[in-house]
Amino acid sequence: MRPDTPAEHTAEAERLIRTATRYPEDQEPLLLQAAAHLELADARERASALYDQLLSASPANPHLIKALQAANLWEYGHEAEARALISGIRAAAPTDPAPWEVIAEALESHDELEASHECFTEAATLLTSEDTPLTHATTALLTGRHRVRRLLALPHDDWDMVADTRHTGPIPLDELHDPKRIWALGSNDPAELRAEIARLRAELGDRRAALSRPFPVAILHWPARELSELLTSYPTLATEYPTREAHLKSVESSLRALSASGTTNLGIVTGSVPSYEAFAASEKTSPASPALLPEYATTLAARGKATPWPPTPTAPCWCTSGKPYTECHGAEEA
Repeated sequence: MRPDTPAEHTAEAERLIRTATRYPEDQEPLLLQAAAHLELADARERASALYDQLLSASPANPHLIKALQAANLWEYGHEAEARALISGIRAAAPTDPAPWEVIAEALESHDELEASHECFTEAATLLTSEDTPLTHATTALLTGRHRVRRLLALPHDDWDMVADTRHTGPIPLDELHDPKRIWALGSNDPAELRAEIARLRAELGDRRAALSRPFPVAILHWPARELSELLTSYPTLATEYPTREAHLKSVESSLRALSASGTTNLGIVTGSVPSYEAFAASEKTSPASPALLPEYATTLAARGKATPWPPTPTAPCWCTSGKPYTECHGAEEA
């Protein structure tokens, strides 16, 4: 069960901090998850201390950490420091979409709509082009920009049209982002109220999913050599992996089923027998237990080991065949 109360978020943060101590090579993603849980528990000063700790250690993603720190600081009264961090990130023009989205949404949440629109537009200009396929992350930037432009009553432009066409939710994006949506909660028309409740549920579902799942929902993939070693060492797992081909097919079909059910932020984590055995030892559980496999996958995802799924059509397939995804496991999509 995902954390839902401040106490549960604090407990999860403590677990992640302990795990970061055991796995120093994965400290950055683990402490970022811990800081997110501390923010949700309203322990913002502790979250800020974790961000400072990460920034003092030459992190791999300094712009993202600074963006998260800025958003957190602004929420508990340190506006000047937050603005300084945001200005520094914009000047640095990072090529990662994540820090742009964080600072633009921080500005939006504090009614700095013009500045938020400028951030989203700067990011879109920097990170999207006709030659660059849109990813989930860059699509999220265009979606955020679409929302802010609706709040500013700006007319649709080409990027807004792209955001509209990429949106897959049950409620059209224009409707979700309509700033005039029923101030009608005072309406006496039951149909209007039901429609507004449906829109709010759609928005809330997206937000809750983003907050409660800060790392991908990941499916475990075993390369051929690792799978052979795993089954030789633990034959009882053959019920989970009858053949290499069945395993690969199961990975792709599981991810497609999750995607079809509306689950976003999907990924693949690659297992290795030594890593799996070390995880089993830390959990005081036998590696032969099939129930340990999904826990192992989730832990790898929390440690930042997931590769986003699906790959772009021309990218190498996740199965390591060397073929483009669209000519390998992606070919089944057609």
